[in-house]
Amino acid sequence: MIRYLVNRLALSVVVVFGVSILVFLMLHLVPGDPAVVMLSEQANASDVQHLRHELGLDQPLWAQYALYLERVVHGDLGRSIRLRLPVSELIASRLPNTLELAAASLSLATLVGVAVGAVSAVRRGRLADNLAMVGALIGVSLPGFWLGLMLILLFGLRLGALPIAGNQDGLASLVLPALTLATVPMATIARLTRSGLLDVLGEDYVRTARAKGLTEFAVIVSHALRNSIIPVITVVGVQFGVLLGGAIIVETVFAWPGLGRLLIDAVSARDFPLVQGIMLFISVSFVLVNLCADLVYGYVDPRIRYG
Repeated sequence: MIRYLVNRLALSVVVVFGVSILVFLMLHLVPGDPAVVMLSEQANASDVQHLRHELGLDQPLWAQYALYLERVVHGDLGRSIRLRLPVSELIASRLPNTLELAAASLSLATLVGVAVGAVSAVRRGRLADNLAMVGALIGVSLPGFWLGLMLILLFGLRLGALPIAGNQDGLASLVLPALTLATVPMATIARLTRSGLLDVLGEDYVRTARAKGLTEFAVIVSHALRNSIIPVITVVGVQFGVLLGGAIIVETVFAWPGLGRLLIDAVSARDFPLVQGIMLFISVSFVLVNLCADLVYGYVDPRIRYG
């Protein structure tokens, strides 16, 4: 286990380093000058040049990246060009909202997806199975922005049952964005759960459990489901990382004050330090979540050993 952890952590460092380089280079390929964006196009050339020097934008790319990397190693993600605040402070202020949305979405997707997939596998070939798989196919195919707008039109504007923007109304504000964000992972989890259960329902240990007189619910949950859940754990781990930093569309549609919306604003303003800080945080979170998911494998399936 120790050797496995060391190898994975070393690989994770390489991945995060590569992501930081890609983000840095991609930002500098975007047309426009951050100094001009901050001062407006009416600013004179001397003011623009002075601001570029103050921000270090007049240095070669390799020097700018080296300086950025040195700061990151010391825990300094820089200061936002537009907001003039530390990037770490801005991320910390928005992170709780994104965590709340991601956790609610993933919890909903996991609970409903596993339940629907299990029922579909047990009722294979019947009406419940067909309806579940058609629903899963539709769920995977629905664009998030379109679904979000339809939910706003129905539950927000027509029925007036739920708030449609912001997070000022407590849990009620969370319902529509969480449902929108949960749709795709819910459908994916349902299909994986069904496939995994169908593979193990005919195994000898399942027949033995039934022969012992256990209820069908106990057989499915305690025996079959536990041994077929590893692919679902993989998806849950990946999806949490995706939801944590990839809820950009949903946060924009519902004006949710999270990291995704902050990232959109930073890209629009060409706020290099803020974009780099958010992307670095997302990549680290994604890597750590997937590492945790790998470690959970051994608990769920004792047959797995780490080498």
